Amino acid sequence: MFLRHLGLAVGDQERSLRFYATYFAFDRATASRYPDGTIIVRDRHGFDLALHEIAKHGPAPTSAPPFLHFGFSCESPDRVRELHDRLAADGYRIVEYDDEPGMVSFKCLDPDGYRVEVYWEPRA
Repeated sequence: MFLRHLGLAVGDQERSLRFYATYFAFDRATASRYPDGTIIVRDRHGFDLALHEIAKHGPAPTSAPPFLHFGFSCESPDRVRELHDRLAADGYRIVEYDDEPGMVSFKCLDPDGYRVEVYWEPRA
C-alpha cells in the first residue's frame, strides 16, 4: 500500500499548479479538471495532487500547527540546497532549514501557506 494522493484547498488553482509544476516536477500536461472544478495533476512517480478551489469547497485551514506538513524527498543534499536557494530567490518564505551530515532539509510555505518540506537523508 502506498500513499498516492493529496488534496489541498487553494485560493487560486492556476497559481498552485504553477508552483507545484515549477518546483516539484508535477507535469502540467497531466492536469485534468473534474466536474466539481477540482484540478488533479500527477508527477512522474504517479502521485496525484488535487487542487480544490476554496470558493467551491470551503476555506483552507487557517491555523494549522507548525508540525503539520507534507514533504518531498530529494536524491542528493545538493539538490535540496539548490531548491532551497531557488525558492528563496523567488521570494517564497523559508520557515526552517537544517544542514547536517545525516540530513539536509528545509520547509517553505506554498502560495496558500501550507508547509512543504524538502529533504535528503542517506538511505538505510
